Amino acid sequence: MAIPQQITPTRLNDYLEVITQAVFQAGVSWAQIDDRWEYYKKAFKDFDVETISSFEEADIERLMTEPNVMHSKKKIVATIKNARSILALDKAHGGFQNYLRSKKTYEELVADIRKRFSFLGEMSVYYFLFRVGEPVPEFEGWIKTIEGDHPRMREMVEAHKAKT
Repeated sequence: MAIPQQITPTRLNDYLEVITQAVFQAGVSWAQIDDRWEYYKKAFKDFDVETISSFEEADIERLMTEPNVMHSKKKIVATIKNARSILALDKAHGGFQNYLRSKKTYEELVADIRKRFSFLGEMSVYYFLFRVGEPVPEFEGWIKTIEGDHPRMREMVEAHKAKT
């Protein structure tokens, strides 16, 4: 399994893809999702925000039968809601990145993201912001505030530090 890399988003779809990875990885082995990610990209129409935001019940049912995609209705519905949130915030702030930079503190941004997006906890928000290159707290201090051991998150952050 590859260690998730930071990206420089060039379109809204990039943000949705990273958020969706965070949503589907929550509570399961990252490898379980990572090994099948190409199937997710195909099933979710390459994470086209406009397309996914218009998904209806028939699309949810189709995704629930899609081979190699986790059959979690909650996570599928969350992806659709998250696409709608990205579009709304992009419009309201003149760009989604402007929204991500509109809060004074990391804590304020995390609280707002968790309010506006579905199925994103503290760990998932850190993962998302880190992956899209937004400022996050120093990992070693932040991870102490999160219950449990999270070796994949540690590997992701350490791999990035080694490259910079």
